[in-house]
Amino acid sequence: MNQPLFTQFLDLACGAFLLAAVMVLWFRELSAIVRVFALQGVALAGIGVLLGIRQHHWVLVGVAVGIGALRAGLLPYLMRRALERSGQQRESEPLVNVAASLLLAAVLTLLAYASAQPLVALEPGPAAEAIPVGFAVVLIGFFTLITRRRAVAQMVGFLLLDNGITAVALLATSGVPLILELGVSFDLLLAVLVLQLLALRIQAAFGGTDLDTMRELRD
Repeated sequence: MNQPLFTQFLDLACGAFLLAAVMVLWFRELSAIVRVFALQGVALAGIGVLLGIRQHHWVLVGVAVGIGALRAGLLPYLMRRALERSGQQRESEPLVNVAASLLLAAVLTLLAYASAQPLVALEPGPAAEAIPVGFAVVLIGFFTLITRRRAVAQMVGFLLLDNGITAVALLATSGVPLILELGVSFDLLLAVLVLQLLALRIQAAFGGTDLDTMRELRD
């Protein structure tokens, strides 16, 4: 793959990766949020595949396919099952409304681009110049985690944060060791299973996973 074509496809994958994170803040339907997260998993896998093909690093291509299977297939499937069992369809009123959330996402993206410039300057190139996208998704994931009320939406925020860290690792080091990625992926899968179980137990005990309701029960 020549340099201009690689740059175009990498920019497209990184743009879709960042856009998916922003769309999580836009949607209120929980099923739509899970679908957008699955699309982001496809974009993340695409970034890894492009880097692997460009460098003829076929292990990295295999790791990227595994990342796609986990983050665009298995994890969204588990979250859809949790939604079906809970019967919840929509995010309750978030701590920050949608319009303000989108504005703050733009600010966080600018902050990510500004703070990542020293890292980009170390080795300028298409991959390094895309690193701020990973930082922006980390910040947006953390923002989603602390401002959403439903357990599934918070779970997606946690996974966005992890996707951003994985993207930075791929773009900055041109791939992570297979055994390390497998370890992280299994930890991530275990975390989602535990969170899913906790959400179902909370749903059974309190009839919902709205944090405000639980605070009222505690008071």
